[in-house]
Amino acid sequence: MRYITFLLTIIGILCAPTLTSAEPMVSVKLVNYIGKTDELNIKVKGEFFSLDPTLKLLEGVNYTISVEKGELYIKQKGQKKQKISGGLVLIPQTYDLEHTIFINERPYLGAMEFVIEGKDSIRPINQLPLEDYLKGVVPFEVFSSWGIETLKAQTLAARTYAVSKLGQIIDDTISYQVYGGYEWDVNTTKAVEETKGEVITYNNRLIETFYSASNGGITENNANVWGGQPMQYFPIKDDPFDPTHPWEFSINQTQIDYDQIDFTNPKWWEETKETDPELSNTIKKWLNRNGYPGEIKLLSIPVFELNGNKLASQRSVTGSITVTFMRRILDGLILFEQAELKEVNLNRIRPMIGGTIFKSYLIDSLDLVNNVYTMKGRGYGHGVGMSQWGAHFMGEQGKNYQEIIGFYYPGTTIMDISAPTLQIAN
Repeated sequence: MRYITFLLTIIGILCAPTLTSAEPMVSVKLVNYIGKTDELNIKVKGEFFSLDPTLKLLEGVNYTISVEKGELYIKQKGQKKQKISGGLVLIPQTYDLEHTIFINERPYLGAMEFVIEGKDSIRPINQLPLEDYLKGVVPFEVFSSWGIETLKAQTLAARTYAVSKLGQIIDDTISYQVYGGYEWDVNTTKAVEETKGEVITYNNRLIETFYSASNGGITENNANVWGGQPMQYFPIKDDPFDPTHPWEFSINQTQIDYDQIDFTNPKWWEETKETDPELSNTIKKWLNRNGYPGEIKLLSIPVFELNGNKLASQRSVTGSITVTFMRRILDGLILFEQAELKEVNLNRIRPMIGGTIFKSYLIDSLDLVNNVYTMKGRGYGHGVGMSQWGAHFMGEQGKNYQEIIGFYYPGTTIMDISAPTLQIAN
C-alpha cells in the first residue's frame, strides 16, 4: 500500500479538470464482492497507464491477475503470463465515466492498486473522489425507489461518515459502508449531486451518523449500545414515523432426543437431525468459532432467558443461554459438552442466534411454552440515530431531508465540508 499517497496525488491532478474545486479522495479496500482469492479477472474501458513501463493493458481485453509464491502475475488469454515488479497500479488517463476498471465484471471508476494480502491473496484498493464514492454507496444502503428527500438524508449520513474517515483506507463492507463501485442509480445519484458537500455537524464537528433499518418506535442513546459519553444528538425518544417492524422467532428446547438415537446404526451420526435445522446450524457455527471445533449435533437448549431490568428505551440488556451438544473430533471420538452464557450482555447471545433472526434488543417477550421458546420484539438494528424506514415514511409525509436530519439528529447543523469553521479530525 506504499503507493496510496502517490496515487491520491495523481488522481487529484487527473480529476482537477472535471471538478469545480479540489475534492477529497477516498481509498476503499475491495472485500465484499471479492472475498479472499488468489486470482482476479480484470479488463479496462478507456486508456489506463501503470507504474510499470513494460505493462500496457488493451481496452476490452480480459486479463487474469494471480498471486504465486508471494509474487503478482498478469496474463492475457492465449499469452504468456508476465511477472509484475513492485505491485500493480492502474490509473485512468482521464478521470471520467468513460474510463472504467472491471474486476470480476463489476465496474469501478478511478485508480486501482492491487496488493498482496498475507501471502496468497490479492486485494484491490480503489481510489476515487468522495462524491463518486457516495454514488456507489447510497443505492446499497437504502432502496433507491424511496423518495428523494429520504435519499438525501441517507446521503448526508453516508457523506458525514466518509469524511470522518478521510486519510484512512476503509473497505466496502458493513464494517464501514457497503460500496458497489460504478453501479449507480439515477435517483440516488441525484440525491448525492443535489446535496454535494453537505455534512452533519454538532458544534462545528462531524457527528457519528449512526443509523439502523428500524428502531421499533423508540430511539436509543449511543452510550447504551457502545458505552462512552452519551451524545445529546442521540436522545431516547418515541419515533412516530418508524413502522416498528415487529418480529418473532421460535426454537425448540429439545433439538435431538438422546434417548431416541439408534447407536447401533452405523450411519446414526449422519442421519440424526436437529428439530430446527436453520437456527441450530447458526448456533453450531458460533460454537465452532468459540472454542469447539469439529462436527456438532445440538441436543438441547435447557436455558434461554432474559435477566435484569430494561433500559429507559425499553431495550433488554442481559440474558442467559445454555446449549448441550455432541461434538465429533478426530478418529470419530464423540464428546458430550455444554456451553453456558450466564447473565451476559445480549450482544454476546444475539450472534449465536443470528442478527437477521434476533433482530434487536427491543424485546417484548421471551416465553417457554410446550418445550418451545418464542421471542417477540420490534425493530431491526441498534436503534441509535436515524431509522431508515422512519426516514422513508417521513419523506412520504412530505418532510424534507433537513427535517429528517433534524428529527433523528436533534441539535445538529448541516454544513458544507469547505466551511472554514468545520473541524475534521483525522
